[in-house]
Amino acid sequence: MKKRTLTVLFAVANLSAILLAACAPAALSTEERGLYPEGEAVGAPSFAEEPAAGFAGELDAGGVVANDAVADQAAERLVIKNASLSIVVDDPEQRMKEIGDMAERMGGFVVSSNLYKTSLANGTEVPAAYITVRVPADDFLAALEEIREGAIDVPNDNQSGQDVTAEYTDLQSRLRNLENAADLLRQIMEEARDTEDVLNAFNQLNSITEQIEVLKGQIKYYEESAALSAISVDIIANEAVQPIKVGPWDITGVAKEAIEALVKALQGIAEALVWLTLYVLPIVLIIGIPAWLIFRGLRGWYDRRTPPKRSR
Repeated sequence: MKKRTLTVLFAVANLSAILLAACAPAALSTEERGLYPEGEAVGAPSFAEEPAAGFAGELDAGGVVANDAVADQAAERLVIKNASLSIVVDDPEQRMKEIGDMAERMGGFVVSSNLYKTSLANGTEVPAAYITVRVPADDFLAALEEIREGAIDVPNDNQSGQDVTAEYTDLQSRLRNLENAADLLRQIMEEARDTEDVLNAFNQLNSITEQIEVLKGQIKYYEESAALSAISVDIIANEAVQPIKVGPWDITGVAKEAIEALVKALQGIAEALVWLTLYVLPIVLIIGIPAWLIFRGLRGWYDRRTPPKRSR
């Protein structure tokens, strides 16, 4: 019983050391992470009996990886390449389909596509399209060249690259340390006889397992993003970028428009006179004459009732 207890305590001690090592790489800066092999940090214990898999070279007398191994590791950078560009074509819908077919032919896929219409200043509607594809990183430049070749103009062309080697290496190192911690926790659960120890180990194992899954997801994201580059293309119709054309001035056309406007104005005046004579005037006579007669009668009645003023 005493021997089993000592074994469990030893495993717990190793687990604590591994968990400290798993947290150490996250505290280092990007520059510091580039100075040390995977899984090692300043002041952190190393639990590997052999050099990390990424450093296959031999160690020198001082325990430092040989320069040729460092050069090989530096050559295998993990870079995420993306691009966004605008192209002018005659048929946006057809060009969008061609770009999607190109991505599938190269082993990629269409992330999203959208076909819509835009209105010009003169009210004319022209088609437009937007598409985002992913292609293998090895075919990234070839895909961009093929997209440019089918365009009348390329007003916008942006490319970007993000080196995530340090972050990717850090995630792998943390993942190995957490997996070692999970193995020790399983050993503790197998050798422990106290129910409380088993439950504590089980809870810690669940927590570490969740962290492992998160790290694996981040690693997979970096790997897939570096393996398949994203290209976003804004497809513009040629009609939408054509300058506004002003035709020659024609004096006869202007005179014709002026005469038409004059005729319409005279027609309006004639129509107004007809309405005034046949509609407004009879109404005024029917209502106005009786009203005037009533006013005259009231005025005479008032004058007769009012005595004349005497002069002094």
